[in-house]
Amino acid sequence: MLYEVDLAVRVEDALDELPVDGRQKAMETIAATLVWPEGWPQPGGWHGAFAFGPRSWVWFTAFLGGIQVIDIGWTG
Repeated sequence: MLYEVDLAVRVEDALDELPVDGRQKAMETIAATLVWPEGWPQPGGWHGAFAFGPRSWVWFTAFLGGIQVIDIGWTG
């Protein structure tokens, strides 16, 4: 099944400000989150969840068929 990801404006801005390595790690965490729907919060409403990568994290909500990434972080 194909899933969709929406990035909040501040996430897009944060990705633009990261060094190439940081951007890559954050995108890997987003991708891993996207393909693991069992870890998504219940779609709709204001339920959110965190997903953690080796050096990054994402805060996201779910909707039918995808996720919206609200915030990201990277430890450089």
